[in-house]
Amino acid sequence: MRHARAVLITVTLGLALVACGSSDGSSTGAPSSSGVVAASTAPTAVGAAVDEADVEFAQGMIAHHEQAIEMSEMASDPKSAAGAAVKDLAARIEAAQDPEIQQMTAWLQARGSSVEMAMDDGHDMASMPGMMSADDMDGLANKTGEDFDAAWLTMMIAHHTGAIEMSTTVTAEGTDRELRALAAKIIAAQQAEITEMKALIAG
Repeated sequence: MRHARAVLITVTLGLALVACGSSDGSSTGAPSSSGVVAASTAPTAVGAAVDEADVEFAQGMIAHHEQAIEMSEMASDPKSAAGAAVKDLAARIEAAQDPEIQQMTAWLQARGSSVEMAMDDGHDMASMPGMMSADDMDGLANKTGEDFDAAWLTMMIAHHTGAIEMSTTVTAEGTDRELRALAAKIIAAQQAEITEMKALIAG
């Protein structure tokens, strides 16, 4: 009798736990076989499937920004003898784009995507809008003074124009709100810098 009573109490308590977990309809879990309500395992937004256009934008823009930073570092190198206005703009470009690289890297990693774009499916970094070739970069590195400034400004305008094109594409084709907001930020900032660079070229 004592054993039967203990079993009855155990079963009653188990049923009570299940009832408590579902009586108000607010539970996000389902009862397990032991009568304990399981925690929700619904996927978060990060775990959801990501749009290919968003991934390609983040991967491509990371490489794009990295080249812009490389060009900016050339301007800050004393051997380039860049003018004060070019050095100031280069420092601002680097300060703005480095955090954006970190943001896109974190976005990709959180979704289990590679930070680097695969090169075996037709993608080519050199073919991205505004990207400079190795010869372009070598040519810039061999210039100094006013020649450097003129070449750097011309190349950076083309580079920014490409970034704006990429950002416009993901705004139209992508689905992730964070990346769309970042793309809008890139468009606004780099369009303003293009205006500034054109003014510097015009003197």
